[in-house]
Amino acid sequence: MDKKEEIPAKDYETGLDIARRYATQYLFDFYDILLHEILTTLVDRPATIMSLFEAARWAPSSYNNQPWRFIYAKKNTPYWDKLFNLLAEPNKVWTKYAAVLVVIIARKNFEHNEKYSITHQFDAGAAWENLSLEAYSRGLAVHAMQGFDYQQARTDLEIPDNFDVMAMIAIGRKWPKENLPLQLQETEQPNDRKPLTEVVMEGQFRK
Repeated sequence: MDKKEEIPAKDYETGLDIARRYATQYLFDFYDILLHEILTTLVDRPATIMSLFEAARWAPSSYNNQPWRFIYAKKNTPYWDKLFNLLAEPNKVWTKYAAVLVVIIARKNFEHNEKYSITHQFDAGAAWENLSLEAYSRGLAVHAMQGFDYQQARTDLEIPDNFDVMAMIAIGRKWPKENLPLQLQETEQPNDRKPLTEVVMEGQFRK
């Protein structure tokens, strides 16, 4: 078993099992997706990156519109600085060790009739979830963030007005949190979730 595993995997895992393990160990371990021999896996093996996007593209969407688009940059390539420089300074502290950065955007209108798609952001979120779970299954760690300059991203990446800029994600492997600056180590605690009684309502909205 990989030494980084903290929660033992079952022989057969349900989607809920995977989601719980993923949320505990990866998605909400803020900042802890640092570079560790990841360049060989992701940067030098493009097929590994494409496998994550392949998982994303099979997400469901309204009218099968597939509004998501992914703009990515690998470490040590000419495109890296273009995405990295969009980040807020606190995010640069840890993303500089990641192997891949990805900006997720979503087309606002249906392609078949150019009418507004009210679910385009929802659909792009489904694609992101597919990508993140595929990354987890391959022993990678991913972290999504809003801490970057959205307008600058639109300008620098030449994103058309009919696309919404959604989020940026970093992909890498986990390093021990002791490699982080002390102030970031203190934030390295798994997040909890609201109870079902707070988020599930039968029949109508409940305050």
